[in-house]
Amino acid sequence: MEIKHSIVYGFIKISFICLLFFAMSCQKNERAKIEFLVKEWNNKEIRFPDNPVFTRFVTDTVPYRIPKSDYKVVVFVDSVGCISCKLQLPNWKKFMHEVDSLSDGNVPFVFFFQTKDVSELRYILKRDNFSHPVCMDTEDSFYRLNRFPGEMIFQTFLVDSANRVKVIGNPIHNLSVKDLYLKEITGIEAVSQPVTTIQADSAEYHYGVVGKNMTASRKIILRNTGKEVFRIKGTTTSCDCMTAEYDWDEIPPGGKAAMTVEYKAEEPGDFWRTITIYGNIPEKSFTLDFWGTVKK
Repeated sequence: MEIKHSIVYGFIKISFICLLFFAMSCQKNERAKIEFLVKEWNNKEIRFPDNPVFTRFVTDTVPYRIPKSDYKVVVFVDSVGCISCKLQLPNWKKFMHEVDSLSDGNVPFVFFFQTKDVSELRYILKRDNFSHPVCMDTEDSFYRLNRFPGEMIFQTFLVDSANRVKVIGNPIHNLSVKDLYLKEITGIEAVSQPVTTIQADSAEYHYGVVGKNMTASRKIILRNTGKEVFRIKGTTTSCDCMTAEYDWDEIPPGGKAAMTVEYKAEEPGDFWRTITIYGNIPEKSFTLDFWGTVKK
């Protein structure tokens, strides 16, 4: 019996070590991939189609021309996956307002959507009252001119007056990328803070079975296990169906705080969503998983 337990324990230990090395390998591969993309796209020219047509709410054509400016933010959205998850238009509206305030409105935003089915996009634009002009690239000409990376997070760019890439990455889905945009635009670097460590009460959270169009909540507890005050910078979610609510800005060393994460059920079936929390920790952020099933 003892030999059997030893063998089982040894197998579990070896399996754990293999998984650990696999995870580390995946992280290294991902980091290498990001570094490659950044190097590949740095200073690369973004090319625009001739005479693109822009509309508001995919209904009314507007006489919008891609402006010449010191900087502009170029957003490409393909038709793969959940469009609402990719867009998160309320967050774009906040970011656009912030950039306008910092640049006196001198940094335009250019949106290209690659889709042949415009009904869902029209609904989302009207739902979120996003009146900024957008180009419906039904012929896929913008992508064919540039061959953008396949991952959504690498399909947004800050470009200079010559349309050359200065920053690649989506500032809505990654607050660290947002810092890079603001630094490039303003020339001001964010003030660094002493780092600490944060531990959540779990790495993943289960909502169970959720009724369609119902909202489910889970409370998570964050504990400051370091020696410095934790200052939260913000959160991002993998989908606009997720929201994170909290009424605090800091957690003292040894202290803890709660955050409520709500999920509004969408289509029936299994779901998996994430939130990322940003602050003064060594990795700058950490991600928590949320999953469950929407009842048919």
